[in-house]
Amino acid sequence: MEQNKTGKYFKYAIGEIVLVVIGILIALQINNFNEQRKDRIKEQVILNQLKEDYQADLVQLEQKMAIRNKIINSGMQILSAFDRPMEVVRDSLIKNIADITNDPTFDPIQNDLISSGNLRLITNEKLKRLLSNWSSDVIALKEIEVTWSEFANFKADEVVTELGIARDVGNSYMNESKHLWLLNNNPNSHKLDIGESKLSSPLSEILTSKELESIASGAIGFNNSANLQSEALVNRINEILDLIDNEIKEK
Repeated sequence: MEQNKTGKYFKYAIGEIVLVVIGILIALQINNFNEQRKDRIKEQVILNQLKEDYQADLVQLEQKMAIRNKIINSGMQILSAFDRPMEVVRDSLIKNIADITNDPTFDPIQNDLISSGNLRLITNEKLKRLLSNWSSDVIALKEIEVTWSEFANFKADEVVTELGIARDVGNSYMNESKHLWLLNNNPNSHKLDIGESKLSSPLSEILTSKELESIASGAIGFNNSANLQSEALVNRINEILDLIDNEIKEK
């Protein structure tokens, strides 16, 4: 101090502090850069997995829609049989009844994107919003499917049993050669001939069943509604896949 060095020491101390602060800031910047780089790598892994999942969901959804279209067509054929009973072939009617007892349900692949907190890694805000809302989008379809499933599995079975055609319907279903749900595409893998019932109702009695006519109408209505909702989901999946593809290409 006597030598008037206070100012020099003060400037030196300030310089040291500035250097330390700059060093800390650089270290933080490097750390942030590394964390962001790691996040982007994780994001790409997640995006590629999501792409596979939604592509599989799309295939499954379109398969369920095809099954529902078959149910709708069979329901229309049954109603036509009620309107023009003289033109009906009994085996064809039984086959159509077997078809409408199907209850296809969409079972999307589940992921832990939201519960794990990994949704934050998705940088595209629109994609993030669509992924976040996906479960809600599926709920509307599931509600229709559950209602039809209960109708098909309880009411339809009851009517088929009362008409005494359960064996005939089961035999027709098990020997159908074009089941769309077969994973191995082998039409003979499920076939089992149990024969026709000797106790079933005659064609005239089947075509005077108010309950059967009601079930055919319900099959058309429920499955048409489910397919309309499914079309909305198909569009949503395609939108998600397009955004994912863009994010994968850009990064």
